[in-house]
Amino acid sequence: MAIEGLELAVACARAAEEIQAEDITVLDLTGVSSLTDFMVVCSGTSLPHLKAVMRDVEKSMIEKYDVHTVNAEGNADSRWVVMDFIDVMVHIMHADMRELYGLEDLWAEGKVVDWQSAS
Repeated sequence: MAIEGLELAVACARAAEEIQAEDITVLDLTGVSSLTDFMVVCSGTSLPHLKAVMRDVEKSMIEKYDVHTVNAEGNADSRWVVMDFIDVMVHIMHADMRELYGLEDLWAEGKVVDWQSAS
């Protein structure tokens, strides 16, 4: 069952939560960004944790929904990984990089999605 948009963003957030990613935020950028409709931003606590979050989010999307990343940029060593699912971009960042770049502030026009309550 392939999914997209909000459902995919929520699924990515939940997969990140399962591997204990921190401070997970989902932004609805529909009409705000020409790059993507939804952005998931989460933090990892160490380089191995960043690798695990990336691995498990991708694995979960493939196994559950047959959805693959179109592209991934960065790696755990860079402390910022972006996984591109077209409708959804998942940013997995070390806390210091997240604070430095402030993606949530940069995309403040987007609406924060209550992904934990989404069905």
